[in-house]
Amino acid sequence: MNDNTPSPRGSCTLVGAGPGDPELLTIKAVKAIRAATVLLVDDLVHDDVLAWARPDARIVHVGKRGGCKSTPQAFIEKLMIAAVREGEQVVRLKGGDPFIFGRGGEEVEHLRAAGIDCQVVNGITAGLAAVTALGVPLTHRDHAHGVVFMTGHAKPGHQPTDWPLVGASVRTLGLTLVVYMGIGRVADLQQGLLQSLPATTPVAVVKNASLAHQQHCVTTLAALQHAIVRNELGSPAVIVVGDVVRGVQCLSSASSSPLEEIAQKKALNMR
Repeated sequence: MNDNTPSPRGSCTLVGAGPGDPELLTIKAVKAIRAATVLLVDDLVHDDVLAWARPDARIVHVGKRGGCKSTPQAFIEKLMIAAVREGEQVVRLKGGDPFIFGRGGEEVEHLRAAGIDCQVVNGITAGLAAVTALGVPLTHRDHAHGVVFMTGHAKPGHQPTDWPLVGASVRTLGLTLVVYMGIGRVADLQQGLLQSLPATTPVAVVKNASLAHQQHCVTTLAALQHAIVRNELGSPAVIVVGDVVRGVQCLSSASSSPLEEIAQKKALNMR
């Protein structure tokens, strides 16, 4: 006997949950979360974001964090495809933006290869939220004509990042450099950039951008490693290199010298 009952039709949406502060969600992100029957949630997504989920939604935590035990990417992609084929309305909920070091491109490719179209909802990326929390921009007509986002964590088996070349581009083109996942390889980053940039180049390191327990320090390229250790800044953090960071030094009355590190470990009141 032939069963002519149509297969259930599910969907998949990649949603950027933003840098941490749940109030930075977009309206479109909230609508997608509310409609989901299954949510596959990354570690860096704030718990309060899940308050928008429907009561009967199935929430699956699929953590991915550098230096920690992570759910394999291939397993996450299999979960997404299987749930869609079962007729579920799937939301893959990611910290920041899915298409900025969020592996969103890989997931879209696997979904399309399985014959599944998906939507993408952008979120505020941590690199933008970090400098905004410090009161400075990523670009400025007088200081930075553009911005480049880099990862400090190259894919295993690939060539390491040519930091001297990156530094030369930053200097020549007048760019702000924002490095994600760079804390674990900061020694290579610092050594490479110092081959192209002055030792006095200002640098900011921001951990847990946009959250109440955000920590940051402002230092120079020459003192970068020391500042990270001194201020106990681990992941998740972004490193911002460039002249726009001088604006933080100007805003701080605690700075007695452009070479002095400004350690601020107290929680920021973001409200």
